[in-house]
Amino acid sequence: MFAVIFAQLFFVIILHAEAIPRPNIVLILTDDQGWGDLSLNGNTNLQTPNIDSLARDGAQFERFFVCPVCSPTRAELLTGRYHPRCGVYSTSAGGERINLDEITIGQTFQASGYKTAAYGKWHNGMQAPYHPNSRGFDDYFGFCSGHWGQYFDWMMEHNGELVQGNGFCIDDFTNHALRFMEEHQKEPFFVYLPYNTPHSPMQVPGDYWNRFKDKELLLRDVDPEKEDLGHTRAALAMCENIDWNVGRILKKLDSLELAENTIVVYFCDNGPNGRRWNGEMKGRKGSTDEGGVRSPLLVRWPNHIPAGKTVTEIAGVIDLLPTLADLSGIQVASQKPLDGMSLKAPLTQENYSWPDRTIFSQWRGRVSARTQQYRLDHQGKLYDMLSDPSQTRDVSSEHPEQTRVLREAVTRWKSEVLAGYDDDTRPFIIGHPDSSNTQLPARDGLAHGNIKRSNRYPNASYFTNWISMGDKITWEVELPEDGTFDVELYYTCKKDDVGCTIRLSDGHAQLETTIQDPHDPPIIGAEEDRVRRAESYVKKFQPHNMGQIKMKKGRKTLSLRATKIPGDQAIEFRLLMLKRISSN
Repeated sequence: MFAVIFAQLFFVIILHAEAIPRPNIVLILTDDQGWGDLSLNGNTNLQTPNIDSLARDGAQFERFFVCPVCSPTRAELLTGRYHPRCGVYSTSAGGERINLDEITIGQTFQASGYKTAAYGKWHNGMQAPYHPNSRGFDDYFGFCSGHWGQYFDWMMEHNGELVQGNGFCIDDFTNHALRFMEEHQKEPFFVYLPYNTPHSPMQVPGDYWNRFKDKELLLRDVDPEKEDLGHTRAALAMCENIDWNVGRILKKLDSLELAENTIVVYFCDNGPNGRRWNGEMKGRKGSTDEGGVRSPLLVRWPNHIPAGKTVTEIAGVIDLLPTLADLSGIQVASQKPLDGMSLKAPLTQENYSWPDRTIFSQWRGRVSARTQQYRLDHQGKLYDMLSDPSQTRDVSSEHPEQTRVLREAVTRWKSEVLAGYDDDTRPFIIGHPDSSNTQLPARDGLAHGNIKRSNRYPNASYFTNWISMGDKITWEVELPEDGTFDVELYYTCKKDDVGCTIRLSDGHAQLETTIQDPHDPPIIGAEEDRVRRAESYVKKFQPHNMGQIKMKKGRKTLSLRATKIPGDQAIEFRLLMLKRISSN
């Protein structure tokens, strides 16, 4: 009898759960926008009313922590685990990839029947199975690199195919999100919008720039003489453009009558990418101090999260996966232990118990530990963040026991999490079954001989100064199975250098082609930049079909060499695109 009653009760619970519509998720992540780049947080230099409305109509966290730089924050969002556990130790050249045994937030929601999409800067792997389409996202449009060299009408990719972007990239990413929400309005959806601004290059539409180019800024960096006002003005202009796009998303949810059943989340990936007002906190992008890792976190879900709620408990990006799964009533797909914890109680309840916890921040071996009251910096100095939020006075001698406990915690964390985390031997995958296309960009290649990068920052760079037949470009690759591939070479070549011959080889199979069409485009980017960039300028590289190559499965070194250079140099190189024709 008990078994029958239990079965009937279980059936009723299942029916009730299915009758309650699962909430949609819109997750917005900005790039290099600091905590202080919102009018919500007291910055009178700009106005962000749409973003601010998320705090008015939902909850804001007082102390929410991310990583010091881009790809680690994205990895922790996607996995709910500290990024060194996931294989992420760099922002380029393969070190940004999440290990393949990690299960992402996209896969969690996809496994629960959600339609999933990501639009923007992925920055956690380009080649399948690291690509967003392999990590739980049905639809992807954007770029997988760490930064992009041109924000207007530039090359993007859509589900592995190279396509032309339309207009300013943030507007373009938002347009894709709006279409996706409309197409899937009658089923639960998860939309991830990793915007790539205000990351440099500092490009923004003229209407926004004109608001700021001559504007007097009343709030300045703690050391105003070191602040680049042009850079600050451009960043603030980019933030106002983000705010406009957030407004478009909120209006679309209203027009589709989905606002009340959609959780909207907004946060940033690290501290500000320059010296500007940030609440007088110590540190900026790249730092493990408060200003380098503190981000706004705004969460709106009408009738579930009280409007105007302030959460005082410390929290981190590692908490977002378990929180959103918990709020949505679904199971986390990963079987690995998460470092994050669900924030459902602080978001939705008035009375709840909450454990003491320590959140760790790490970059390039510098580890900082944050509790509710204290921060132990990477030098072992202790700061009382309640009385000294700017980290001006080391109180380790006044609180020796607290200092000892945190120093020991950091030592354990380093031993457990950091040991060997950057010993990377992972190859780049060619011809994975998840995708018919494989990109091998200059970013992921190694230059030999005279060949140089267009810039010391690999992302969005290209190779130049190919002047000798002894020069080469190589990639360490692995093919999961035999395959035949159509190869496109993205190049530039001056008229006097036409006739150079390029050979692609994996040590056994090889393919050779002669460049017969000159293509010598100008450098692009400076005209659209509001301030001078540090990264590479770009060019419109032309695809050249090299033909087909048959390669055997296994690990190998793929190389490009010039076998004939009739002029001063061979080509400038940006990208190989290998399109699988067949699996053998």
